[in-house]
Amino acid sequence: MSTGVILYGAPATGKDTVTTELTNLDRQFRLYRRLKAGPGRTSGYRMTTHAELDRISARGQAIWVNERYNSRYVIDRPELIRMLDGGQIPVVHVGQPEAVDAIRSAVPEASWTVVELRCSRTTAHGRIEARATGDTAERLDAWDATPALRTADLTIDTERTQPQQAAAVIRTASHLVD
Repeated sequence: MSTGVILYGAPATGKDTVTTELTNLDRQFRLYRRLKAGPGRTSGYRMTTHAELDRISARGQAIWVNERYNSRYVIDRPELIRMLDGGQIPVVHVGQPEAVDAIRSAVPEASWTVVELRCSRTTAHGRIEARATGDTAERLDAWDATPALRTADLTIDTERTQPQQAAAVIRTASHLVD
């Protein structure tokens, strides 16, 4: 059975950092790069147009669509399937509980390990400021709006757990230890 990881958390809880450590620990883990249309950061995304996102949605290929920071983001089934069929372990970043359910429902043939990453608002604020993206207030609003996840297989406090340790725990939980 194919395996995937869903990293759930508010902005600045460590999703990118933990994913980097996962890929360093085991080359099978790969960031699932969401489709994105809009301004801001391009690293870690497959950039496209709003018209293309509309076409993907119209074809029923969009698993999850959300809008934040003046951009639209899409998790698409074809890319997830391509990764899973290629022997990769996609690591999907989400911040809405409904997105977790949508991924599990859209790709039930995969075994999904759901990991909630947490940190205090104070720590998140510091991390957001360090990024210097210029949208601190909006990211903190998103942090405030992100509820705790009730269905996580693991919950990791990224203030207390080093990224390498978090990656090792996730790898073990994914049943991938040699």
